[in-house]
Amino acid sequence: MSAAVPEDGVWRDVVGQPDVVTALQRAVGDPTAMTHAWLFTGPPGSGRSVAARAFAGALLCPQGGCGRCRECTTALDGTHADVDVLATEALSIGVRETRDLVQLAGRAPSVGRYRIVLVEDADRLTEQSGNALLKALEEPTPRTVWLLCAPSLEDVLVTIRSRARHVRLRTPPVDAVAELLHRRDGIEPGMATYAARAAQSHIGMARRLATDEGARIRRRDTLAIAARVHGVSDAVGAAVDLVQIAEQERDRTLQDRAASERTRLLETLGADPSARTQPPHVRGQLSALEKEQKTRATRFTRDMVDRALVDLLSAYRDALVLRTGSRVPLVNEDARAIIEQVARGFDEDGLLLAMEAIGLARERIDANVAPLLALEAMAVSLQVPATGDR
Repeated sequence: MSAAVPEDGVWRDVVGQPDVVTALQRAVGDPTAMTHAWLFTGPPGSGRSVAARAFAGALLCPQGGCGRCRECTTALDGTHADVDVLATEALSIGVRETRDLVQLAGRAPSVGRYRIVLVEDADRLTEQSGNALLKALEEPTPRTVWLLCAPSLEDVLVTIRSRARHVRLRTPPVDAVAELLHRRDGIEPGMATYAARAAQSHIGMARRLATDEGARIRRRDTLAIAARVHGVSDAVGAAVDLVQIAEQERDRTLQDRAASERTRLLETLGADPSARTQPPHVRGQLSALEKEQKTRATRFTRDMVDRALVDLLSAYRDALVLRTGSRVPLVNEDARAIIEQVARGFDEDGLLLAMEAIGLARERIDANVAPLLALEAMAVSLQVPATGDR
């Protein structure tokens, strides 16, 4: 791939968001349009943090976001001295983390025009950690800019969202995501289009599908569940399969990372990796790391279960498209045989009820119900009617 930077500079990877880019560019060039706190919202995969990082680069760049200079490149990758990033891998952001961030935000910029604090998961602020952040937003430090990201306004504490300017991203078009995959990642156009459509324009998932055959296989296995639940035993098996699919994705993604983190920690502490037992201070550090990794794995598993449910939901959506004769393109054209089987097995009302059951399962898991329990209850509602085509 070419190393040349497109004309739109730092905004080159903010795809399908022309109104957002225009508003942020205006704020960069017009002090009257600038404010100390911004809240970026949008569906998962829409590029909230990408837009926030691009905005940070543009604010720090002497040319307003050229995409080439040190300020732009380091802001985009999160290594700029005046950009502090909080991207939690836990289920929530704690008070201590927030207070540490507030202290950093109180410092003057070291090399740039602004000190920028980016919170990629503002929806994970608890009431206590949100209160710790509130004073910094109510009494902003001069030249400090807060960039908060969350799926929607409703996911953010009212006290926080009322003190930030809202920037709403939308789901980008399939062709825009495909173009990004081709341009940025060198993915063949046909595969890029398939991945963008199958991921329903979720940029991160589209890249994973395009580059990982295992992810494509696991997704197809998820879709197949829609056509094979004919009884309670099938429902229980389907729930187990969905959890296993998520765990396989988790293990593939996190196992090597966990091992390398452990190795790096032992090297930093000067410990012998081959030793059967470690000194107390090393064991304490290892225990803390393992706890952090366990928390990360829990969140990742839940995220992957949710993603599997989004894929499963798309199967019933496509079946409804076929049943109603709509000319809307299928999300899963590559799995049309499965979709047609589902469409034969359910009538329109049955498909809508199945979709409602999946939505309820997602809500329950988001409310910290054990995923397997929520999935079992859901899968019972997904049984193909006895009159359906088996």
